[in-house]
Amino acid sequence: MALLSSALNIFGAVLLAHAVYSAYEHSTLATLAGAVPLSPVHSYIIPTIDLPLDITLETLTAVLLLCVGIVIGSPELKPIQWRVWAGKLEREKSSKTESINGDPLGPRGNPYAALEQRQGFLDIRSQRKDFADWVKSGSSKM
Repeated sequence: MALLSSALNIFGAVLLAHAVYSAYEHSTLATLAGAVPLSPVHSYIIPTIDLPLDITLETLTAVLLLCVGIVIGSPELKPIQWRVWAGKLEREKSSKTESINGDPLGPRGNPYAALEQRQGFLDIRSQRKDFADWVKSGSSKM
């Protein structure tokens, strides 16, 4: 689908560029040739130039091709709710990580792996237990 998407986007962009250039040339030639005569009384009115049907259709076709190409080439949508997405990632085998320190790239899949392992947090309860054991033992060095 990537090849089809790229082809549609390139063809749509070329068509859109051609339509824009054609519209510019048509408006320039129409104003220079005097296709829209102005009366001396109403000289302050800006003349309106109607684009030919083929330029309008080319523009609409180009925009339609670009929209279809972008939609076809877009990645698969992810769930809106984080809990659904994280649950899906945890069920996949590729997202299972044993340890954050063991993997040099960090956790790949589960966005909550770092929170579940509490890598950067100080464990007060274990330090409190160690301190209580130290006080009970009566030794002077820890």
